[in-house]
Amino acid sequence: MKLENLLNEVDIIKSYGDFDRDISGIAYDSRKVTKDGVFVCITGFKTDGHRFIQSAIDNGAAALIIERDIENTEMLVEDNRISIIRVKDSRQALSKLAANFYDNPSERFKVVGITGTNGKTSITYLVSNILEANNKRTSLIGTIKSKILNEEYKVANTTPESVELQYFFNEMVKKDIDVCTMEVSSHSLDLKRVEDISFNIGVFTNLTADHLDFHKDMESYKSAKVKLFYKAKDANIINTDDRYGKEIYEEIKKLDTPVLSYGTNSSCDIYTENIDMHASYSEFDLVTPRFTGKVRINIPGLFSIYNILAAISVCYALGYSFEEISKGIKSIEPVRGRFETVDNDKGIGVIVDYAHTPDALKNVLETVNQFVKGNTIVVFGCGGDRDGSKRHVMGKIAYDLSDYAIITNDNPRTEDPEKIVSDIMEGIGPDKEKYEIVMDRKEAIRRAIERARKDDIILIAGKGHETYQIINDEVFDFDDKEVALEFLKTN
Repeated sequence: MKLENLLNEVDIIKSYGDFDRDISGIAYDSRKVTKDGVFVCITGFKTDGHRFIQSAIDNGAAALIIERDIENTEMLVEDNRISIIRVKDSRQALSKLAANFYDNPSERFKVVGITGTNGKTSITYLVSNILEANNKRTSLIGTIKSKILNEEYKVANTTPESVELQYFFNEMVKKDIDVCTMEVSSHSLDLKRVEDISFNIGVFTNLTADHLDFHKDMESYKSAKVKLFYKAKDANIINTDDRYGKEIYEEIKKLDTPVLSYGTNSSCDIYTENIDMHASYSEFDLVTPRFTGKVRINIPGLFSIYNILAAISVCYALGYSFEEISKGIKSIEPVRGRFETVDNDKGIGVIVDYAHTPDALKNVLETVNQFVKGNTIVVFGCGGDRDGSKRHVMGKIAYDLSDYAIITNDNPRTEDPEKIVSDIMEGIGPDKEKYEIVMDRKEAIRRAIERARKDDIILIAGKGHETYQIINDEVFDFDDKEVALEFLKTN
């Protein structure tokens, strides 16, 4: 592609050099620049892409995108025969360049974007399952994995950077995808990773305290999420049982894009009646403007009902009938690391769940307590180098809603693990018979299994599907489910 075409709709402040040159690719990491590629200088949280300009040139860059003046610009252009383009916002430019390079692939199929603190991963799977049962070709982008049809791809973030996203969308075009369902994180919205995606449907699940190290306060966090609903063309779907969902609904109902509300009360467009929850499944009567019917899902808990309601609402907005949606629901399998049971012959329940926010931990523990016959034991910690304000809240939830809590490491990263536990302990109550601290996560899981008796349930919370643990800057193999299985077999 010619550089001139690549720069279409990019807001250019100043430019140097020739635009009539062929471009082979786009990179924001100088190490990934290829001959005749464009290097986009991103100012990040830990480093600044402008520092690596010479490295990009050495690797064959034909053009540089910068957002601040650099020394000897004209000399760089003359000596290296490159083009330099200064823009106001290099992240926004990166998004537009990527979309242009791949010829706006997301316009060729339907894109469903799901945002909110909890439920995003499960809903992407639920929507995909329902659509696949109705012979649609699907893809998804999310926390656990991204996939096109049955082929999986590894991604670095919940929502990848714009270049990776547009590449991924281009692969979907090649494979004739009908619908892509993707998690849309608040980071990706604020950092303009999804700026040039053609969203058809936007979904809001809920908002609870999380990522406040990045967003600073709940209002900023909500404002990041709202950006998705100004991008969706066909429908927005909002959980108005959630306090912030109500606020978002009121804000966006003035838009041309139709908005559907969902929840558990009759004021919603799509809602439940006669909820009946059991240890292994939940049932309810579904009411929509077009149809009603009985729904049964083989996943327990109120949070699962909200997740399936969101998925149903998406399929409703896509025009599916109750019979088609029901067909898909019957094929649903549990999602890895989301209320995932660990089979054993000990007569105890062991559940692994990604719950790493106060609301998620509360929801999962309340679900467990609805059907546990013995005691509830929870193993949990909090991540390091992340929002610390939720730690004492999670401590209080674990103390109040379990019979016994084992506080341990999650992913401490570069933060002092004992400081993290100290923060959690601020929410732990006075009864020392109800908890213990076991810093080593593997040992904590072993202690929980040793302690459990018949009919008890152990909830191992916080890491879910993750197969690693980050301590300082090192990444170690660690899978909660596999560790639990190891001890269940030997004890």
